[in-house]
Amino acid sequence: MHSIVKITPADFPPLLREISDPPECLYIKGTLPDPFSYMYLSVVGSRKYSNYGKDVCRTLIEGLRGYPVAIVSGLALGIDSIAHEAALAAGLPTIAVPGSGLNEEVLYPASNRGLAKKILAAGGALLSEFEPDFHATLYSFPQRNRIMAGLSKAVLIIEAEKKSGTLITARLAMDYNRDVLTVPGSIFSKTSGGPHYLIRNGATPVSTSADILDALGIATLASNTQRNLDSCSPEEKHIIELISEPLSRDELIERAGLPAQTVNALISMLEIKEFVREEGGEIRRV
Repeated sequence: MHSIVKITPADFPPLLREISDPPECLYIKGTLPDPFSYMYLSVVGSRKYSNYGKDVCRTLIEGLRGYPVAIVSGLALGIDSIAHEAALAAGLPTIAVPGSGLNEEVLYPASNRGLAKKILAAGGALLSEFEPDFHATLYSFPQRNRIMAGLSKAVLIIEAEKKSGTLITARLAMDYNRDVLTVPGSIFSKTSGGPHYLIRNGATPVSTSADILDALGIATLASNTQRNLDSCSPEEKHIIELISEPLSRDELIERAGLPAQTVNALISMLEIKEFVREEGGEIRRV
């Protein structure tokens, strides 16, 4: 059972103490990652996400596996939830900053109370400036956004409409002199409006996890995939090359031009070697 602990500014993570309007106190459940050992990265985006946004979020966070990065998000439905789940899957610490108090009966949204428990069980934290029994209101979400922006070295925006709470977080990050990163999207999607607006106004476009690590000032390690490709057979290398994007098993078999039994065996071997994984009916690179 995790108790709620109240802390004063003297015990805040250092970056949060620097902002112009820090909270008077914070309530914490769980354990905050050591801010001197981890770079905090806020990942936020639309509640009405697309499959593209979901895949981008998961792929970029998975690429941070093994690096000293902690993922901060708002426990909201949509990209926020996907970011927390992706961090847990990648073994990264994650911090949820809801727009409510931290008592379980008021934690918002109710549908993510199970996710909150998973975050705590994995050694992460829930964080709020609101009293533990505070119910979420319309104003509490923009207010909590400054906590996420203030905590973090950088903010990553994945899908957002031009008029959205996500853009409030981006504006606050700019006000606090944080790096704002964003993922370009389709010109035909409403949720690309926010990222493209941010890019026009100086945000850094990112397309790989290495772009994020560069923005955080973290040196990238030599790619395990590249280093270990010598251990793969020519057929295994061929399969890896084909998975430049997530593919269904049937699509991969068709593109490989090999018998289905052979491709299935190759996939199994590459899963054991941790080069690929199957998720949601699709094969993707790790």
